[in-house]
Amino acid sequence: MDRAGKLIARMRIPGGDLSPEDLARAAWPQAVGKKIASHALAVSLARSCLVVEVEDPVWRGQLARLEGQILARLRDILGPELVTRLDFRLRIPRRLPQPAERRQGCEDEADGIRDPVLRHLYKSSRRRSSA
Repeated sequence: MDRAGKLIARMRIPGGDLSPEDLARAAWPQAVGKKIASHALAVSLARSCLVVEVEDPVWRGQLARLEGQILARLRDILGPELVTRLDFRLRIPRRLPQPAERRQGCEDEADGIRDPVLRHLYKSSRRRSSA
């Protein structure tokens, strides 16, 4: 627990008690390093099992092979009882922003009005309401 105290002191967290989950999540990057932590995020602690979301199945497989070493590092940082198991789960992919749809052929919605008089009335009415 001495190392956990040093870790917390370096994090400069404002006053207040930290939950065991907060401690485990804060210790994750220290235990695995910045590179792995950028691909795998500790999200929760349930009954001494740290749930870690990973980018893809390849990372999941690699981290599963390193589970023993990672647990040893977490025990060094947090003590022997806080984290006893790791659960690697695939991160739900976030949908990236999509480009806006472009209409094909129609520059103006009024061009869809067949009657020329109604089209003219619609356009002039739209201009007056926007001014």
